[in-house]
Amino acid sequence: MAKIELTRIPFIKNALKSRYPQLAVFIVMLIGYIFAILAGLIGTPVGSHNFSIVFVWIAWWAILILVAVPFFGRGWCAVCPIPLPGEWLQRGAVLSPPDKRPKWLNLRVPKMFRNIWLQNISFLLLALFSSVLLTTPNITGIVLAAMLFAAIGLSTVFERRAFCRYLCPVGGFIGLYSQTAPIELRIKDKQVCVTCEGKPCYNGSQAGYGCPWDVFPGGLTKNTYCGLCMECIRTCPHDNIAVNLRPFSADLAKPSTRMDEAFKAFIMLGSAIIYAGVLLGPWGAFKDAAYNVGSGAWFIYAAAFLAIIFVVLPSLFTLGILNTKNTLSLKQRFASLSTALIPLGLMFWVAFSLSFVLTNASYIIAALSDPLGLGWDLFGTANATWQPMLTSMLAPAQTLALVGGLIWSARTAQKAAGEVKVSPIPVIVYCFIATSLMLWLLL
Repeated sequence: MAKIELTRIPFIKNALKSRYPQLAVFIVMLIGYIFAILAGLIGTPVGSHNFSIVFVWIAWWAILILVAVPFFGRGWCAVCPIPLPGEWLQRGAVLSPPDKRPKWLNLRVPKMFRNIWLQNISFLLLALFSSVLLTTPNITGIVLAAMLFAAIGLSTVFERRAFCRYLCPVGGFIGLYSQTAPIELRIKDKQVCVTCEGKPCYNGSQAGYGCPWDVFPGGLTKNTYCGLCMECIRTCPHDNIAVNLRPFSADLAKPSTRMDEAFKAFIMLGSAIIYAGVLLGPWGAFKDAAYNVGSGAWFIYAAAFLAIIFVVLPSLFTLGILNTKNTLSLKQRFASLSTALIPLGLMFWVAFSLSFVLTNASYIIAALSDPLGLGWDLFGTANATWQPMLTSMLAPAQTLALVGGLIWSARTAQKAAGEVKVSPIPVIVYCFIATSLMLWLLL
């Protein structure tokens, strides 16, 4: 499939170049986000009847994992409300171009933090406390508020969207899996960027802001760090930037060489396996350990969680590729071949989320009428009874997702192994074993 330039369509191009449609979505999202914080803090403590739990961890999560990330990549980041207040404060403007003189400190993020290790850590922190986060509204409200204030604080100290690029726990895995999506933003002609004076797409101009994600579009080859904010489309004086429709997983044709991205793949793969076992499995002791935060059993659970992600899974992967010797170091082969785990991890999360979402989706209907659990009945659905949805389709859908993920990862392994000139068989076997384990846990 050849790339199709979506911005050739006048309606799409005009909608992306105008800030007003995006601003309208931003405002709706920000209002919803603030309401979720308030609902978590002042609403009912019963999670299944509180807007913050139902709409963040069921409705939003379903849209994110099942639709937004697989099909639109960084599409959520394009409308995420978290960076908005900090960005408006940083620029001293909502729509008009910022003054040349920075309003705040505008410091450069230190080089040692210009990676996704902090995002890896922040995701793991949420993952370790997820049992409380997913069921306790006030904890969800506190975490949502903390993310908003962290984004504001970082915007007053550092330039651009430091929170989104280097700290956001959601942004890290969206960036990783956005490589598989069929949407991309790329330049049309590299030579035009080479000769362009001032590089307004990166530095900004009277037409708009410099890239909030600290990315030069002329060097963009992957979706990982492009937040699809569309500022470069608005500032490019040569109409040299396009949004394209492309084949799935096009970015994975060239494997990564970064260890922070490699370990993100293991973090996401391992977390999906652990969640499937603990939250959906029949082992009550594991579930109790995960839910009793602060207890001795929880500390054992946390240690096991981290050991599986940082020791067991990477070690088994390393053992598999030890004999795939060539001129590259083991570290380089590890980082490159771990690219094959990205499609598998995404499909693991799709399969797990199908169970979680379809089991709990009926809570959305009741929460629409009574979002704070205060006895309201706005739409006449407050007393809707809980019942799992599409139960007959769940197992086939999960099986299809997992088997499809295995085939997808096997093809990716062949491409990655071809790039580093080694055999893909150890990686394919590793993916097969991981898929078999996930099938057993879910089905």
